[in-house]
Amino acid sequence: MTAMAPNNQKIPNNQKIMVIKHGALGDMVQALDGFASLRAGHPNAHLSLLTTAPFAGFARAMPFFDDVLIDPRAKPWNLSALAQMRGLFQQGWTRIYDFQSSKRTRRYFQFFVPAATEFVGVPMKASHTLPDMTGMNNRDRMVKTAAIGGCPAVSAPMDWLNAPRPDLAQPYAVLIPGCSPAKPAKRWPASRFANLAQSLFESGITPILAGTAVDQDAGEEIKASVTAVIDKIGQTSLMDLAALLRDAALVVGNDTGPVFLAARLQAPTLMVMSRHTDPSMSAPFGDRANWIKRDDITTITADMVLDAAEEVMKSPT
Repeated sequence: MTAMAPNNQKIPNNQKIMVIKHGALGDMVQALDGFASLRAGHPNAHLSLLTTAPFAGFARAMPFFDDVLIDPRAKPWNLSALAQMRGLFQQGWTRIYDFQSSKRTRRYFQFFVPAATEFVGVPMKASHTLPDMTGMNNRDRMVKTAAIGGCPAVSAPMDWLNAPRPDLAQPYAVLIPGCSPAKPAKRWPASRFANLAQSLFESGITPILAGTAVDQDAGEEIKASVTAVIDKIGQTSLMDLAALLRDAALVVGNDTGPVFLAARLQAPTLMVMSRHTDPSMSAPFGDRANWIKRDDITTITADMVLDAAEEVMKSPT
C-alpha cells in the first residue's frame, strides 16, 4: 500500500525515516506543521526525530514520532561521540529529512549519510534538494521541506498538549520578559514590561510572568514595580506552560520560544521585536498572533504595545 503525494508521486510505506530538528523551543513549535505533514505523507513509516536533550521530553509527547533520538552535538575533536553519530546514520534509514539545515547537518550528510539513503536537504548532492527559502516564514519552510519529499501540507493538532488548566482567575495576561541571554538587544526592557503590567492590572487583567530561571532578574525588576504581578518564572514545565498560555487573554513577549507556543495555541499573542528579528522569517504563526517592531526595541512604549494588543485580542478564535 502507498500514500499519494500532491504531485501524484507514490510514497512507499513501511519506511524507516529520520527527521533532524535540534531546537530551540520556538523552532520546534514552528516545525509542528512540518512534523504533522511528514506523518501524513508517511503514515506507516517508522518515524524518528533526532533532536537535543532539552527537547526530548517535548518531542516524545508529540503524536508524530515513533521514537526520539538524542544528538549530543559533539565537538569535532570528540571522536568517540562522532563515531557514535556515524553509527546512528548507518542504521538503514530509507530517508532523512533535514529540518535543521545547519552547517552541522550538512557535515552529517557529507561524512555520515550512506549514498543509498535519500536525503531531503540543502546539499546539492542530496536526492531531494531544497530551493532557496530565504524570506520564508520558518513554519512554511518546514512544510515546504516535507512537500519536497512528497508529503501533503497538514496543520498539526495541538490537543496532545493537555496538562490540567491552571487554577487562576480570569482574565489574565502572560508576560514573557526574557529571551536568549546571548542576545540582550532582543529584550524589551523590564521597565516597559512593568508599565504594561500596571496598565493591564488597572484594566482588570491580572499580569502573570513566565519564562525560565535565567529570566528571573527581569521578573524581580517587574515585581518590584508592580506588586499585583503573579510570578511563574522557572516554575512551569513545557506542558504546564502550554496550559497557562492557552487560557490567557493576552500573551506579550520577546522573540522567544513561549511566544511562538502561545501563538500556535491560538492565544492572542504579540511579539515585541528589535532589528535583530526578521518578521518575514520569524514572526509567530497563528490566527491571533501579531508583532510590533522597532530597530531599537527600547523605543517601543507600553502604550504602543497596548494599542497593538487590542487588535489581536479582538481577533476571532
